[in-house]
Amino acid sequence: MNAVVQTYLSWVKAYPILSTMIQFAILGTLGEVVSKWVVRKSFRYPFSFGLTIWKMLVWATLGVAIKYAFNGFTGYVEYLEAHKLLPVLSKFGKAFAISASMNLQFGVFLVLVHRLLDGLGERKLNWSGLDKSFYALLWFWIPAHTLTFMQAEDLRIGLAALLSVMLGLILGIFNRR
Repeated sequence: MNAVVQTYLSWVKAYPILSTMIQFAILGTLGEVVSKWVVRKSFRYPFSFGLTIWKMLVWATLGVAIKYAFNGFTGYVEYLEAHKLLPVLSKFGKAFAISASMNLQFGVFLVLVHRLLDGLGERKLNWSGLDKSFYALLWFWIPAHTLTFMQAEDLRIGLAALLSVMLGLILGIFNRR
């Protein structure tokens, strides 16, 4: 195994919460930056220093909630399967069940909290386009997290944080001026 990958995996195992916070703070914020760059067709940095710090703190906090949700919904689906409340699932079926249950329950809450926290940082609440964020749970996050839950547990959070960058790029393309 590559030394960089081994170092990354050792770091994630040794510091599961801290590594989650750092990965989401950097990559989640980067996803928002990329989205703004694409929308505005400009590589001018879109946020003030203070707002960047706020966004990084929001993403770090959301990352911890996501980490707990990943573990909780994995346990939830495993419990249902073990108690024959779900059929025995293939690797894909289990990943899809975890992703769908998590995004349809926790995802809605996360979207609302994220929008609220963004509004607090920007000193204006903006609920417009909230429906697009909810639809993204269906067309992006359920398939993306299905792929995520097919990976080894120690790779899941990093992949989810990287997917935040991908969603930022996709949303930027859809919202180009």
